[in-house]
Amino acid sequence: MHERTRVFLGVDVGSISTKGVIINNENEVLSSDYIWTEGNPIEATKQLIRSLQSGLDDGVAVTAVGVTGSARKLVGAMLGAQVTKNEITAHAVGTLSRYPQARTILEIGGQDSKLILLDGGVVVDYAMNTLCAAGTGAFLSSQAKRLGVRVEDMGAIALTSQSPSKIAARCTVFAESDMIHKAQTGHKKEDLIAGLCHAVAANYLNNLAKGKRLREPVVFQGGVSKNAGVVRAFEEETGFEILVDPNSHLMGAVGAAILAKEAGEESEFDFHITDVFFSTVAHECEGCSNRCEVVSFLKDGEVMDLWGNRCPKGAAVRHAADCAQRER
Repeated sequence: MHERTRVFLGVDVGSISTKGVIINNENEVLSSDYIWTEGNPIEATKQLIRSLQSGLDDGVAVTAVGVTGSARKLVGAMLGAQVTKNEITAHAVGTLSRYPQARTILEIGGQDSKLILLDGGVVVDYAMNTLCAAGTGAFLSSQAKRLGVRVEDMGAIALTSQSPSKIAARCTVFAESDMIHKAQTGHKKEDLIAGLCHAVAANYLNNLAKGKRLREPVVFQGGVSKNAGVVRAFEEETGFEILVDPNSHLMGAVGAAILAKEAGEESEFDFHITDVFFSTVAHECEGCSNRCEVVSFLKDGEVMDLWGNRCPKGAAVRHAADCAQRER
């Protein structure tokens, strides 16, 4: 019998999208997918795992799992991950595997954005924006619907513009009202879309890069990096060449997989995890004045993990046992 090839799973679970990759020892992506989370990270992860498995040969074994993203605690417990890391670390590691000399990482996702500054392959500064929607993919998506175009087509349409409209970039409300006003006064659709792309870039730079020095090479990633109009806007706003990897939307997952590979802790992953029933139960612990919001995580009715309690009063553990009993 031939020995199965060792591969590594990385998952990046965000509020809008769930990304996953399976890589080999050379960090090459063997299987990948990008799906919508739709408010249910557990089901989205199951769908992702099924998709990733379908893209693999039979002679491979997933020997380590890494998870990142806003739902990393939940999905890490679900997958029995060897590594659970924050997005800054995962994105930096993923990017450096493709661009070892990278000094600046621009990342824009569905609902947040990040700026990561590197020096010699080490993160020296970063900034995150989770408050202003005008610098995210969700903003572009909502405006695409208003303009009657697919969000996937916005980049190509923006590149046809000869005179991008000046769209206010301070926040979603101002940008949207400004776009409506300009549309009513006769601005062309391609100019409005190009203006929206510039608004996203300007909002990002004003909020995250203010007071920070951006240095080349500059790498752009996240779902919005697939929008060629936003890429061009960043190049015009910064004066830098903007590098975009073919897997730019998967860099967090790539970084998580690499971190799992390098951790050295291995155990073969079972794809049949998609057949398991997972659930969560949340409650407010009354063990002390902290009144912690505790989440109990159950696998087929058995408590696997819990988090949120800030003291060892025991109420959280007792509640978890009660949850397990009710789920049976």
